[in-house]
Amino acid sequence: MPFSIDDIISAQKELDKFRSKMYTHKNSSDHERFIFPFLCGSYFTYRKIDVKRVVSIAKSVSKDPSYLDIGCGYGDFLEKVRQYLPKAEGMEKNVEMFFKLGRYKPDYIKIGDAYNEIEKKYDVIFVGWMEPGVDYRDKIAEKTDIIITTFDKGGQCGINGGCEFEGFGYDKVASWVTPSWIDVNTELMNKYYSKISDDIIKSLSELRGAHNLWYVYSKPKYKEKIKEELRKIETDNHANPPYKHEKILDECGFKIGEILPAWPSVELWKIKFEE
Repeated sequence: MPFSIDDIISAQKELDKFRSKMYTHKNSSDHERFIFPFLCGSYFTYRKIDVKRVVSIAKSVSKDPSYLDIGCGYGDFLEKVRQYLPKAEGMEKNVEMFFKLGRYKPDYIKIGDAYNEIEKKYDVIFVGWMEPGVDYRDKIAEKTDIIITTFDKGGQCGINGGCEFEGFGYDKVASWVTPSWIDVNTELMNKYYSKISDDIIKSLSELRGAHNLWYVYSKPKYKEKIKEELRKIETDNHANPPYKHEKILDECGFKIGEILPAWPSVELWKIKFEE
């Protein structure tokens, strides 16, 4: 992650202050993951439907697939995946974020640099973070046949875009859109922690337009099987019960199927399959 240890320590102090003020809203503890995403959540917004899609993609390759989450941070999303794929692993290059804050580092998270230290081949690699100015797509392409990547529209990507993998022997299989954590954070803070009127909050919500893109890539031989498994999961009762934090997304106007005002062609969480 592109943060210095001083930045991380400062963020932890702000989190401690937030908790010490004992905000009266009943869901303040659930709000933390969107207000302090690095420490309490992730920098991409997800629901159980996202986790189940990722798991179904992995299981389209094998009943016991190998899985690596690159740039996993403290492992928030990885923990959810491990409920279905207990052998899933993570890689995070910033060792200080664990040890200088006294955070427990589980054995399934390896400290290492994805550019040089992916030691074996995995059935699926999830790229949840690629630092701006860094491009290790060629290294990832050597180590898997399936890649799932998520990134902010117009935001975090490597050199020359650094998010797409079509030029590395992969086909794009499917994609979907989730809200940007920045928009969720803004809506949440305006709704629960500001003194602005409801009318102003509503007018500001019309401006939200940032979003997160999820892309699925595979070598050609897996493309149709992945589509088949994703279609199955869409008709399954895959999101019940939802994660506790999903009610925050609903309350802030980011429901499944919601259309972003600034992007009328975008329907949140709807899968688009590539031909």
